[in-house]
Amino acid sequence: MFLSIEPDGPVPIYQQIRDRIVEAIAGGRQPAGSGLPSTRQLAVDLGVNFHTVNKSYDLLRREGLLRINRKSGAVVQRDAGSGPPSPDWAEDWTVRLGTLLAEAAAQGMPAEAIIAHCRTAVAEFAFPAEVEDAGPSGDPIAIEGRP
Repeated sequence: MFLSIEPDGPVPIYQQIRDRIVEAIAGGRQPAGSGLPSTRQLAVDLGVNFHTVNKSYDLLRREGLLRINRKSGAVVQRDAGSGPPSPDWAEDWTVRLGTLLAEAAAQGMPAEAIIAHCRTAVAEFAFPAEVEDAGPSGDPIAIEGRP
């Protein structure tokens, strides 16, 4: 697994590690069942304290994306093909998404540009099917631009 971090960047290193792993899962590069390096090995590879990597892995475990045990180490537990997320997760994510979109609007980005950036980002993910979600009526919603 290849991770790139900015040690002197504005985002804490543990958050960068967590974000890069989430991106690898979403991009299909780390499917459910795949193993991750040990905290010590990844810390050596990145040149950071192993407690930093441990914090990242623990955050991913609490989010339901990793399973961690002594024998098998850190293993990806969920990916895009694992079914719908828990309702608790979706509510928290919606709040965080609202904040990110508000930041873009507050900076003066037009709605069309925000939507274009969202479409570009979603195009990078590895979805297992054409239909991504169900709408309020329970009918599937096809994502525009997806095969």
